[in-house]
Amino acid sequence: MSAARRCRPPRAMAGLFVWHLKNTGIRQVPCQFVYLCRAANNRLITFQYFNFLKRMYVTQYNKDLSQRAKPKSDSVASPFRELQRLDQEKKVIHKISPISPVHQPLSETSSRNELREVASAAETEDSVTPVRAESKEDRQWKEMKLRLDDLPGILARLSKIKLTALVVSTTSAGFAMAPVPFDLTCFLLASLGTGLASCAANSINQFFEVPFDSNMNRTKNRPLVRGQISPLLAVCFAASCGVPGIALLTLGVNPLTGALGAFNIFLYTCCYTPMKRMSIANTWVGAVVGAIPPVMGWTAATGSLDAGALLLGGILYSWQFPHFNALSWGLREDYSRGGYCMMSVTHPGLCRRVALRHCLALIGLSTAAPVLDVTTWTFPIISLPLNLYISYLAFRFYRDADRSSSRKLFFCSLWHLPMLLLVMFTCKKSFLEKEDKGDLLGGNHGRAVEIGLP
Repeated sequence: MSAARRCRPPRAMAGLFVWHLKNTGIRQVPCQFVYLCRAANNRLITFQYFNFLKRMYVTQYNKDLSQRAKPKSDSVASPFRELQRLDQEKKVIHKISPISPVHQPLSETSSRNELREVASAAETEDSVTPVRAESKEDRQWKEMKLRLDDLPGILARLSKIKLTALVVSTTSAGFAMAPVPFDLTCFLLASLGTGLASCAANSINQFFEVPFDSNMNRTKNRPLVRGQISPLLAVCFAASCGVPGIALLTLGVNPLTGALGAFNIFLYTCCYTPMKRMSIANTWVGAVVGAIPPVMGWTAATGSLDAGALLLGGILYSWQFPHFNALSWGLREDYSRGGYCMMSVTHPGLCRRVALRHCLALIGLSTAAPVLDVTTWTFPIISLPLNLYISYLAFRFYRDADRSSSRKLFFCSLWHLPMLLLVMFTCKKSFLEKEDKGDLLGGNHGRAVEIGLP
């Protein structure tokens, strides 16, 4: 009995055969039917085998099923709406006038209508033609006319007025940090002379970089690139700013400050500008250019190069690396398109390391200020959170190397420098304290000499 049961196929398998034959048809797939019979005699049906048969059926007859699918019937509209639509179509048809044959003569009314249509078409053509002519004229090259109302704004962009304001502010900070009484006349002359020298240097820089600035999105709207002013006018403006500026610094302030101003113009126009397309050393040269203005302010007040002047120059020198390297990181495509050799383009790893290195150097320079008797010991303590924060952002820029971290470091550098100089000014040692200290040292030295004499 058990042997007979083993030889017979199970009832579930027989039901499966019936289901498969109903869907596929024995006439269409006789080979599959024979194969299934043999497979049923050899092994028992399983759930996995049932799923396999189902997938095979779907893949084989998917096209037939999609062809048999009936499209969705449209929604049955009411007869009243159909009548309304037919009435509208009839109305539109009735509005169309019949076309007269060619051989028949035109009536007076039709001729008048055609004349009106021709006149209206001519009026529209007359109104369209000046618009097209104006668009063609706008697309053509034409000489730009200089207006006197636009001249101050053009010259301000030629001289990079924002950069000039930063240079004048650092010069003022150097003058205010000098350990001498404040002289308003000398301060105004030094600020005006430094501003004129900066305008001259920036104008000459734009004069040299016209073909390269035209390839950059950041500088393609400069006045010389767009042709708003002629190169001759730009050179005349630079000369009219540079010569009086250096003369004012030399004759009105002191010769040392005038010499530093002339050297800074030469360094920026003749060294930094051509080096931008030759070597990445241009960044270090540009940092020296930015470090000279506070030294000029110190020398304008004291007339000499002291340790305090070098300290202020060192702070500006180190601050420029995180500022410019973060800025240039987001402009790598522009700099490479313009043909400039920048660290962010050719040496991206060095660019990030230098920015972090000089942020840490700001902590050491702030600590050296009271040692050199420029500020009190409260300055390195108060400035420590500022320097630590910019160092943290520089570390994130070094680690992540993306646009987000570079933008955060750049915007932090914009407020870090004025805050640091302001804290340095509030912690400055007063002139009276230094005088008293000098008198005390001089009195002790005199007493020592008196004691030493017989």
